[in-house]
Order: sequence, then C-alpha cells, then structure tokens
Amino acid sequence: MAESAPAPHLDLPFDTEAMLDGLRPWVECESPTFDAAAVGRMMDLAGRDMAMAGARVERIAGRMGFGDCVRARFPHPAGDTAPGILVLAHLDTVHPIGTLAKLPWKRDGGTCRGPGIFDMKGGTFLAMEAMRQVLRAGVTTPLPVTFLLTSDEEVGSPSTRDLIEAEARRARYVLVPEPARPDGGVVTGRYAIARFNLRTTGRPSHAGITLGEGRSAIREMCRQVLAIEAMTTEDCTFSAGVIHGGQWVNCVATHCDAEVLSMAKRQADLDAGVARMLALQPSAPDVALAVTRGVTRPVWEADAGTRALYDVANGIAGKLGFAIPPQSSGGGSDGNFTGAMGIPTLDGLGVAGAGAHTLDEHIAIGSLVPRARLFAGLLTTLS
Repeated sequence: MAESAPAPHLDLPFDTEAMLDGLRPWVECESPTFDAAAVGRMMDLAGRDMAMAGARVERIAGRMGFGDCVRARFPHPAGDTAPGILVLAHLDTVHPIGTLAKLPWKRDGGTCRGPGIFDMKGGTFLAMEAMRQVLRAGVTTPLPVTFLLTSDEEVGSPSTRDLIEAEARRARYVLVPEPARPDGGVVTGRYAIARFNLRTTGRPSHAGITLGEGRSAIREMCRQVLAIEAMTTEDCTFSAGVIHGGQWVNCVATHCDAEVLSMAKRQADLDAGVARMLALQPSAPDVALAVTRGVTRPVWEADAGTRALYDVANGIAGKLGFAIPPQSSGGGSDGNFTGAMGIPTLDGLGVAGAGAHTLDEHIAIGSLVPRARLFAGLLTTLS
C-alpha cells in the first residue's frame, strides 16, 4: 500500500463551485427508499454522470419492491476480473417526496442544505468527482475501480446485501463515502444492529357504546414500547421508531404494528438483546403479541487489513493538512457487511456536515474539495 511519487491528488483541479453545480441535481432528485420509481430516477441521473465520467454503467434490477442499483466499472488495463477498489454507496434517502419544499437546496454562507445532501449524496458525488479528476489528469489507478450504488441502505439493505457481498468478494479494498464524523474522522468499525417487527392484537369494540368490551392493541403496544426501551443499557440499546395502529377513531384498535431497532458494540451483546426481544410476552392473556426479527447488520471490528488501510488514508490526510481520527460508530452502513467479511474497509470518507435524517440536513461546503482530494489520494495510492 505504499504511496508512489509524485502524488497526483495534491494537484488535481478540484473546484468547489463546479462540485456544487454537479451535486445540486442529485439533491433535487428526491429518492426515498420506499419509492422505487423515484430511486430509479436518481439512478438514471447518477448512472449518466458516471458514464460521462468514463465508466461502463450497468443497471441491476431491484427486487422486493425496492429500486434498481447501478454498477459503474471504470476502464483499467487489468480488466474487470482483477481484484480492485469497490466504492460502496447508496442513493436512497429517508426523506419522503415533497421534502424539497420544506428543505430546498439552499446555500447559506459555509453550508448548503437539501434532502439527502449529507447522507449521502454529497459523499457519493465527491467520490465520483475524485475518480473523474483522476481520469482527466491521465492517471491510471494502480487497481481497477468499481462503484456500486444501492437503493435500500436506509432500511438495512434487505434486497441488496447479497449483491454487496458478491461484489465485495471481488475487491481488495472497500471505500464507503458515508458522512464524515463530527470531528472529521473516518469509520473503521460499526456496531451490530438488528431490526424487529412487532404486532399486537386486541379485541375490537365500539369506542363510544361498548368501550369496556374492547382490548386496545394500541394500548398494549404502548406498554411493550415502554418495556422495550427500558431494556436499554450501555451495552445494548433499544428504540421504537415506527408505530401504526387502528383505522377508525371510534373503534378500539384490533391491530398495532411497530418497528424496533437494537444496537450493540459487540455481537454477543446484540445476540443477547435479540433473545430478549424474541422472548417478549403480552401483558395480559386477552391480548396477543408477535415479534419477528428483521434485517441485521453484523458487528464490524477493525482488523489488521482495515487498520493498514486507515494508515494509508491517514498519511494522505496528513499531507493534505487535516486529521481523520479513526473511530467505531453507531448507525449502520453497508460497510458493516464488507468489514465483517474481513475485507479491508474504510467508511466515513464522505463530506462533513450535520443534521442527517432531519430538516436541518446540511454539508460544510469547505469540506468538499479536501475530502475529494483524500478520496483521490486513496484511488491513486492503493495497490
């Protein structure tokens, strides 16, 4: 992994204004995970930009109701079969269609706002721009470079995990342009994550005439959520993020559904948390509770390969004049899968900013060029 001289990434002509101009159409193309057509429009846009940058672009059909994916392979003397660099990114967001009206593209001093700009369209775009500038400079990367843009990361990648892992097996390194950490650091490990689907079933009745005859599924779910979140410890956390219940306000609810997320730094702690969730019981005999396990992200702990990859990135960042302290992070990414496979993986290489998943989502404009230069350094150094 030794860096060869000269270092072309130090002189590539990155331009902040040009990067913002290119990023804006991506941010204004809303692409919530559960809208496959909208994600498809985003893949069209990104695929075209990748093709214009010089990649051979393939569209991979979505499944399970999710959108398509894009695989972009850049030309290399070694061809497609040689192990290379996989740039792993997603283009789905948590923001529903219409968010752009509440969170329009807006440049304000040193920040720029918009749905998905931080998580993670900004990072994906800067990674592509890094590759484009490398090619424009006539530099041949030591290894072949492939971008895989996926469509369902925000819900745990249930339809793309097999695709991600298959592509990663052909790679020597995986680079993930998820957002930079608040201190500018990068991610060399992530916590284990499990999702659960819960359903409570009660007994319906007329809420005005025979209220006492009913058993509310909503009330039972509220009891369960309080008990579940009370199980949180420093080793394993539990949180309910989605609840849907009832249909008519004048009816005692028959069903209530919820989704729960559990996260732990160690796999053993997550496994224990999973066992507790699956052992939950209804609070009374006249209501029912069903708990099923959803998608899971395995724990990713830095091994020797990831640490060596980080050392290369840290050396590049030092020459560029900034620090990228390594850290393990909560919040899953597709890097969980590749890191757990033992493939050297470096995450958090994207743009700096804050407000992910909120109406305050924004990037720090001044981080675009330095982070793109770091990314270009990795592309032109790793061998």
